[in-house]
Amino acid sequence: MPVQSEAALENGLIATLQQMNYEYVQIEEEKNLWTNFKSQLEKHNWKRLEETGRTEFTEAEFEKILIYLEGGTRFEKAKKLRDLFPLELDDGERLWVEFLNRTHWCQNEFQVSHQITVEGRKKCRYDVTILINGLPLVQIELKRRGVELKQAYNQIQRYHKTSFHGLFDYVQLFVISNGVNTRYFANNPNSGYKFTFNWTDADNVPFNELEKFATSFFDKCTLGKIIGKYIVLYEGDKCLMVLRPYQFYAVEKILDRVKNSNNNGYIWHTTGAGKTLTSFKAAQLVAESDDVDKVMFVVDRHDLDTQMQSEYEAFEPGAVDSTDNTDELVKRLHGNSKIIITTIQKLNAAVSKQWYSRRIEEIRHSRIVMIFDECHRSHFGDCHKNIVRFFDNTQIFGFTGTPIFVENAVDGHTTKEIFGNCLHKYLIKDAIADENVLGFLVEYYHGNADVDNASQNRMTEIAKFILNNFNKSTFDGEFDALFAVQSVPTLIRYYKIFKSLDPKIRIGAVFTYASNSSQDDALTGMNTGSYVSESTGEADELQAIMDDYNDMFGTSFTTENFRAYYDDINLRMKKKKTDMKSLDLCLVVGMFLTGFDSKKLNTLYVDKNMDYHGLLQAFSRTNRVLNEKKRFGKIVCFRNLKSNVDASIKLFSNSNNLEDIVRPPFNEVKKNYQELTTNFLEQYPTPSSIDLLQSEKD
Repeated sequence: MPVQSEAALENGLIATLQQMNYEYVQIEEEKNLWTNFKSQLEKHNWKRLEETGRTEFTEAEFEKILIYLEGGTRFEKAKKLRDLFPLELDDGERLWVEFLNRTHWCQNEFQVSHQITVEGRKKCRYDVTILINGLPLVQIELKRRGVELKQAYNQIQRYHKTSFHGLFDYVQLFVISNGVNTRYFANNPNSGYKFTFNWTDADNVPFNELEKFATSFFDKCTLGKIIGKYIVLYEGDKCLMVLRPYQFYAVEKILDRVKNSNNNGYIWHTTGAGKTLTSFKAAQLVAESDDVDKVMFVVDRHDLDTQMQSEYEAFEPGAVDSTDNTDELVKRLHGNSKIIITTIQKLNAAVSKQWYSRRIEEIRHSRIVMIFDECHRSHFGDCHKNIVRFFDNTQIFGFTGTPIFVENAVDGHTTKEIFGNCLHKYLIKDAIADENVLGFLVEYYHGNADVDNASQNRMTEIAKFILNNFNKSTFDGEFDALFAVQSVPTLIRYYKIFKSLDPKIRIGAVFTYASNSSQDDALTGMNTGSYVSESTGEADELQAIMDDYNDMFGTSFTTENFRAYYDDINLRMKKKKTDMKSLDLCLVVGMFLTGFDSKKLNTLYVDKNMDYHGLLQAFSRTNRVLNEKKRFGKIVCFRNLKSNVDASIKLFSNSNNLEDIVRPPFNEVKKNYQELTTNFLEQYPTPSSIDLLQSEKD
């Protein structure tokens, strides 16, 4: 079978798009692009023009539009695309020009062209361009079959440097394909090939072949919706982000349920798959509905409240209101804020304490949509019941990477009982296959298997092992690590042992000492020892740890401002500020083992009993994608957790094939390699033996 040429791929794609009712337009150079843009913009804004008694813009008016569109950065231009432009007409009237219909996304003008020639620093011809209302919003780069897809990606990066300018700065999406494999990504130069994505159906089955991809992704209503609704202008880095397909389908499922029923539901997306972006987009689009009065995003800890607020703020400043206390929450519920972030504890206080509940009585019948973060944690007790009992017109949705099933239920209650049916799944095996998260390398330390867990000798041996192997595991401190231990007293002992060994790395510790422990923490699969009484002296021990921390970093934290101490550790572990000394190893009991996202964390040491959701949540702190050097999340277990690890992986991946998720141990890989090489050398002892092979199959 002859190799399909690039030209044949191009012509086939254009034919497919024409069958999908795209208009083909011949555009040879930039001046033709402007002429076509004018006519398409007039066509798109015909109703507005008609109200002024005309059908087109004058040349002077169109020049004003081009001057407006020319200014600003790529990020600012993405905002202009989504805004209306107040055009002053020649007669002094004002006309609001729309460049993209985001509300009725099918009602845009779709065209396709190819081989448009643009002169920048170099003269370039672009393969296939999709124009919406005359603006080039999707650029497609094709390579013939057999050519590595990354070459198409690299070519687009070269275009960024040499030729993209003018109206091509309005490109929102790129698509690359060699016919067999096809990927898409947002116009965010140099973000890396890792941030290109497959397109799939709702069951995560990929559309790799170009024709299948085109039929689904380039459906006019789908493409219009993705550009209009599912590209996020990320204020944090001033860049464009596009949702991955599983995020798109999850939000669509929630929107459909809000629009068409009063039923609840939950989204099962594995930890590390971008739940924050998915939940933000769901909250944002639900809030746009006139039928919904409020959207509440509910987390179960103050640290997640703070983290979620800062992450939402980076997506869209001012879009969300956070609440520092219950009194402020009550005020927000009465205010104009459409989206509110709060904790389940504050919300429970608001509905169960009469002082607050009387003040929100008038809104208890309002149409409120609640989105719960990590819906397995605090929703099986009285808090959740109180909330849904009080708000009698509410609809609830949960997000989780580790649902509660019958197999891992603590008290018999499951996620389905509390939240209803699962609306969409994206499991850890899917995420690893898509390279959206990393797999795990799990090592079991057997040096002290017969020694009591609390033995001082055993703990010292473990501390020495960690210090001796730390640089190897973290690439000489480029990454950092967590050490999860069984209880606060154990943590304090470990900390003192590390300190006595005069470590060359920076070590810290964090734990809470609240007097009211939460039994709900049993649902994380972790020991509740992270909560201790203030009267037992652990507060003094924590202060001593803080004093060491203060000496190390020049800070002045005390147990009185524990929140600031926690936030500082969070920041140093993430290694985001180059002028800030990082913390290399942090000892924890329960904190940071759920909800903490850091691409710079690659190792978790475990001397703690874990199972099911708590285990996978903790392991998943290590598996965020970063660069070529970080190839897996490394887990070192000092207890025999293998059966628990296997059971957890099987449950949350719906699969018995553990090797898709956990890399086999080095000794096993080495043994298999030695067997293969021995067999090969027995069959082919010399290079000339290869000549005896009769076929490629041999």
